[in-house]
Amino acid sequence: QVQVAESGGGLVQAGGSLRLSCAPSGRTCSTYVMAWFRQAPGNEREFVAASSWGGANTYADSVKGRFTISRDNARNTVYLQMNSLKPEDTAVYYCAVRGFGVTNYDCWGQGTQVTVSS
Repeated sequence: QVQVAESGGGLVQAGGSLRLSCAPSGRTCSTYVMAWFRQAPGNEREFVAASSWGGANTYADSVKGRFTISRDNARNTVYLQMNSLKPEDTAVYYCAVRGFGVTNYDCWGQGTQVTVSS
């Protein structure tokens, strides 16, 4: 069951850019924190970036300075602007959300593929 929906993935050359978008598919997921994770073949799922309703943004060291997370609370949508993409960024990118005071991300999307060629 799709709880949130991602879009914007695709194929891009190294050094290029992509912008991912994510929004809940229903009204059951609280979006106090909206975040992005990614998983490459053979790797564990890893944290990429997160943005809270209160304005606190967090990034993984591997993407800091290249990726920017932002959100439009009026549209309940989160974005991930990915610049200076590297082949190592190739992965399925997942959107996840959670409510205030909740430890785990409990609403997930089905993922969107990002492929960066050399």
